Amino acid sequence: MNELKNKVALVTGGARDIGRAVSMKLAQDGAAVALNYFDNPNDAQETVRMITEAAGKAIAVQGDMTKTEDVERFVSEARKVFGDTIHILVNVAGGLVGRKTMPEMDEGFWDFVIALNMKSVFLVTKAALPHFADGGAIVNFASQAARDGGGMGAIAYSSAKGGVLTMTRGLAKELGPRKIRVNCVSPGMINTTFHNTFTKPEVRQRVAAMTPLGREGDAQEVADLVHFLVSSRSSFINGESVEINGGTYFV
Repeated sequence: MNELKNKVALVTGGARDIGRAVSMKLAQDGAAVALNYFDNPNDAQETVRMITEAAGKAIAVQGDMTKTEDVERFVSEARKVFGDTIHILVNVAGGLVGRKTMPEMDEGFWDFVIALNMKSVFLVTKAALPHFADGGAIVNFASQAARDGGGMGAIAYSSAKGGVLTMTRGLAKELGPRKIRVNCVSPGMINTTFHNTFTKPEVRQRVAAMTPLGREGDAQEVADLVHFLVSSRSSFINGESVEINGGTYFV
C-alpha cells in the first residue's frame, strides 16, 4: 500500500491497546509515527520496537497531554526527528479513570476526567495545527458513551466524549478551507485493558450477548477504521462520528 509514505503522524495514547494498533497500522502503510505515552514506557518501547523491526519509523515521547508544556514538547520532538510538517493526528489518549455517580464525584475528579478526555484533544490539536499540512487528516476518539450516556458512574466520561464529538464538527468547519478533514471514531465495547480494568466480566458478557454480532470488538478493527479515515479513500468524509460497536447502538 504505502499511501502514507513520507507522511508524519502523531498518535496520542499510542503505546498499547487501540493506540498501539493505530500506530502500527499507520506505520505499516508508510507513515513515520510519533507516539505519545504517559506512564507505560515498556509498552511504548515495545510498540516502537515492533514498528522498527517491520522496517517502519517510530519514536515514543513521554508526556501528559493535559499539560501545555508536555504537548508542545511532543510536537517539537516529532518535528525534530521526522521533519517540520505534520500530516496526520490521531487523538487516542483518554480513559474512564473510574466510575463515580454524581453524588460520589467531587470537582477534582470531574476536572481530571474532562481534562484527560477533552482538554487534551484541544491542546494537542492547537499545538499541531501551525505545522499541519493542508489536505491532512485528524481523527479524534469519542465513545458510544457520548451517545447513550455510558454505564453507571460514567457521567464525567460520557460528557467529555460528547464534547469531543462537538469539537470534531466545529474543527471540520474551521479547517475545511485548508482541506484538512476532521472525523471521530466512537468505539463500543472493545477488548482492551480499559475494559479489563473498569468493566465487570458479567457486564461485558451481557453487552456481547446484546450485540447483533455477538461479540466484543478488536483493537485492530478500530485501527483499520482510523486508517480508512486518514486515507484518500475517505476524501469526502468530514465532520463525522463513525460508530464501531457491532450494532449495539444505532445513530
